Amino acid sequence: GMKMRGRGKSLRTPHTATTMNTMMSATKISVNRTFLGAGMKMRGVSRAAVRISAAAKDSTKKKQDVVGGIKGDAQLLGMKGADGELETDVWKIRLQLTKPVTWIPLIWGVLCGAAASGGFEWTPRDVGLSLLCMTMSGPLLTGFTQTINDWEDREIDAINEPYRPIPSGRISEGEVVAQILVLLAGGLGVAYLLDTLQGHETPTLFWLALLGSGVSYIYSAEPLKLKKWGWAGNYALGSSYITLPWLAGQALFGEFTSADVILTMLYSIAGLGIAIVNDFKSIEGDRALGLQSLPVAFGVEKAVAICCVSITFTQLAVASWLYWGINEPTYAAVLLGLIIPQAYAQAKYLIPDPVENDVAFQARSQPFFVFGLLCTGLAIGHHNMM
Repeated sequence: GMKMRGRGKSLRTPHTATTMNTMMSATKISVNRTFLGAGMKMRGVSRAAVRISAAAKDSTKKKQDVVGGIKGDAQLLGMKGADGELETDVWKIRLQLTKPVTWIPLIWGVLCGAAASGGFEWTPRDVGLSLLCMTMSGPLLTGFTQTINDWEDREIDAINEPYRPIPSGRISEGEVVAQILVLLAGGLGVAYLLDTLQGHETPTLFWLALLGSGVSYIYSAEPLKLKKWGWAGNYALGSSYITLPWLAGQALFGEFTSADVILTMLYSIAGLGIAIVNDFKSIEGDRALGLQSLPVAFGVEKAVAICCVSITFTQLAVASWLYWGINEPTYAAVLLGLIIPQAYAQAKYLIPDPVENDVAFQARSQPFFVFGLLCTGLAIGHHNMM
């Protein structure tokens, strides 16, 4: 719609209009990408403006993300590196904040703990209690953990993953805070309900849930923000993903001993290694904000070595304990067989390029790790019943 005033006539030929529209669209894309890349907070931007920004990126949209060989809505599942089409539906954004892909280890941990208790039976009541406990550990408390982590990491994500819901402005501050409170209250409420249904004199599940929520908070939030502490932060995260859901499942159908706590905390060292894998993609932002993750503190090569050793040798120690400690040679052999493909995935994906292959490594290694957890739980349950 530009006008040439030389003779008072407006020159709006179809070619001129098309050219100007193209230039304006390109400018919008450039401006939007600049704002996102700089990590600026878009708290005052309306949802309509965000939809326009997303629509301007049509030429680079992917209807389905493919991350680490996994096809589907990887962004909705909360997977790192899933930077395809920006979602604008608020309920899908809420789900994305809870990172459903991270629920799986917690749900599995409850299953392993139930197996280790020796008291679980395949009755409708026990199955229902297990599902309720999995809901507490996965969607509610892990959802709380992931949402508060995204909230506290909104400045880092503006550098590393500017398309995520909070730094991109696609969900308001009030909506995020409300989600954090609802998930926390729901998780603690379900924990207390489970204690009541099982007639626990001491509300063991409630205290475990409260402990896990506290660890989640100090891991992500100031002033402690354990994730800044390298080893301590990664171990806190690993124990939250392994020790606490395992003990919850075991307490639901029986009792856990100090030996069970030690074993699961030992397994959490392997969880520490898995947590390190998640830090490789965030090196740039962690370094910029002074966060001493292990890859930042020790460098990529040393962090990879620490990761591989903690994952592999911890499981070898557990297999040895199953064989010599509680005389379960069959389960020890199965666990050893599950360690081998994990070591292969480390050699093929993690060691050559941990930044590029982090998701590919986890997709090919973690299934064997979690089945190793179940194998260990079944071994303990079998030993307890004997």
